[in-house]
Parts: sequence; C-alpha cells; structure tokens
Amino acid sequence: MKVLAKRVLSIFLLWVMTINLTACSGTKESRYEASFLELFDTVTTIVGYAENKDEFTKYVQIIYNQLSEYHQLYNIYNDYEGINNIKTINDNAGISPVKVNQKIIDLLKFSKKAYEETNGKTNIALGSVLSVWHDYRTRGIEDPENAQLPPMDLLEEKFKHTDINNIIINEEESTVYIQDSLMSIDVGAIAKGYAVEAVSQYIEEQGFTHAVISVGGNVRALGTKIIDGKEQAWSAGIQNPDSESENTNLYILNLKDYSLVTSGVYQRYYTVDGKEYHHIINPSTLMPADYFLSVSIVCKESGNADALSTAVFNMPYEDGVTLIESLEETEALWVFKDGSMKYSSGFDKFIK
Repeated sequence: MKVLAKRVLSIFLLWVMTINLTACSGTKESRYEASFLELFDTVTTIVGYAENKDEFTKYVQIIYNQLSEYHQLYNIYNDYEGINNIKTINDNAGISPVKVNQKIIDLLKFSKKAYEETNGKTNIALGSVLSVWHDYRTRGIEDPENAQLPPMDLLEEKFKHTDINNIIINEEESTVYIQDSLMSIDVGAIAKGYAVEAVSQYIEEQGFTHAVISVGGNVRALGTKIIDGKEQAWSAGIQNPDSESENTNLYILNLKDYSLVTSGVYQRYYTVDGKEYHHIINPSTLMPADYFLSVSIVCKESGNADALSTAVFNMPYEDGVTLIESLEETEALWVFKDGSMKYSSGFDKFIK
C-alpha cells in the first residue's frame, strides 16, 4: 500500500503541474512551475529553474514529501497512524509526556524564543482561547443568522491555562509534556512559516537554488530567477486587504534569499451583528486585534516572518515599529484601518 500511495502522489503532482518551457539564453536551465493542494490547508506553488522537467519534478516531489511530514507533525486537529504530533501532545496534557520527532521539539523551542522576543504577542500556548474562537467562528459561518461572540468570562477562564512555561521539553528523552491538563498548543501562527523555511534550506542543499516557494502566500525566495541569462530578484506582491479595490497588490517587492509573510483581516473571519471578526486574537484583550488591516514582514527566515507578522499585528504601531527597527535584516509594512500605510526605515529598498 505504501508503494502504491507514493506512485499515486507522483501522478497527482504531474497532473496539476503547469510547465513553462521558457528557454533562458546563456543558461542550460528552463523555468517550470508546479502547484498542489491540501498541505497546511492551502495552496502551495513552486516556481523554479532546472535543466529539465524530470529534474524539476524530482525537486517538487522532495518539497511535497517534506511539507507533508511537517503538516502531519504540526497538525492540531487530526491523528495519523504511527505519528505522535501536536494533537497527540494536547490529548495527553496533564496525563503523560509524549515521545516526539525532533522536528516538533525544534518548532516548540523556536516558538518559546518567539514568545520571549515578542513579549508574549505570539503565544503557541493560547490554544484553549483560540479553540473557543474557532468553534464560535465555525458555527457563525455555518449559521450566519445566529452568529455570536464568545462570552468574555469563558475566554478569561480559558486564558488561565495559557502559560507557555507549562510546555515541558525533555530533549534527552525526546518528549514533550503539557503540565496543565486544560492547556493546549496551537502552532497556527508559526508552523507554516517554520516548515517553509526548513524545507527551503533543505532543498537548497539538494541543489535547487533558483526558486520561489509560496505556501498560502507565505513566500520564500531561493536565490534568483534567470531572465535572458541574467540573474534577477524574484517578484512577490503584497495583497491589498481591500478586496473591492482595482489594485490587487499594494506593492511588488524584489526578493533574493528573503521571505515575505502577511497577516491580515481578510484571511479568516465571520460576521456578528454586521461586524467582521477575524482570526488573529490579541492575547492582551482576548479579542481579534483591532489596530490594522494587515501587517507584512520581510526578513531572511520564513519562520521569523510568520511569528513577527502575528506579533506586530497584535501591537500598537509604536510598539511594532520599535520592535522591527531593533531587528537586523527585518522590515515591515503596516496597513491601517483607514487604508493608509507606513513602513519601516529599510522597507523601500525592496520595492520594485
């Protein structure tokens, strides 16, 4: 059965692949493009240069396999046979430590560091609060006429169980244990970007060095693209949060070995009494953050970009810009609720 599954996957990848055989003068490589669904509940698109279709397909297969592993390990909703994942850890909260893959331990260590660096604005231990919002949002989408907000007393009770220090990592035993039986981990603000970065670094080591990987708009540029034999930065657009605007992108950026991640109100939301409530919950208020329409982060590593986009979205502008300006090789764009924009001091060097 395992052999059959792998063969079907290969056929699926080839079926959805759109090949652009654009000859590049002065180089043996041509431009190809592929896309696939399902992983991290979004669309993954890969554009890159390879000597032939078979070589490109090989790289895409490796990327798919790698992302699929991360998708299963970091999943908080589904079980997978023979795999202890984040859901397994949550299911055993207050019961027993869970032996896990090193990739989970690495993510949790990264997440704890992000928590410290963002003063708690990106907190993977907020799962008990986020699950309440998830349930109310799901019901509100399914039954809009009866959509409701979660009661604040319920959210405050759940918030008592969000101490990230209750996630105990034992690297010698390769185990993770949640001490609080009412606490749960939600890595939604970090996992996708972290996985994209890890896969990008791995595939570069395999020789795929001129490519761009986009997982649900989480963009990571590897090296450059090749036009008429010349290397140029990859282009990536920042989506306009105003869906009614004729301009779909606010800016087009030039990226070379950089990542771009945007957090915004247009991604997942529901409506209660005529007001939209999105999915990015501010730990300080336990309500959807209400400062901006979107925040975009440009930095080297995709995991950092993902964590920072959530954190800065949850901060007043003054706090966010102070944080961003304190970080090397990190820039940001803020889109305010009135549609106005501001960006950090070095952001303009990326604008195409």
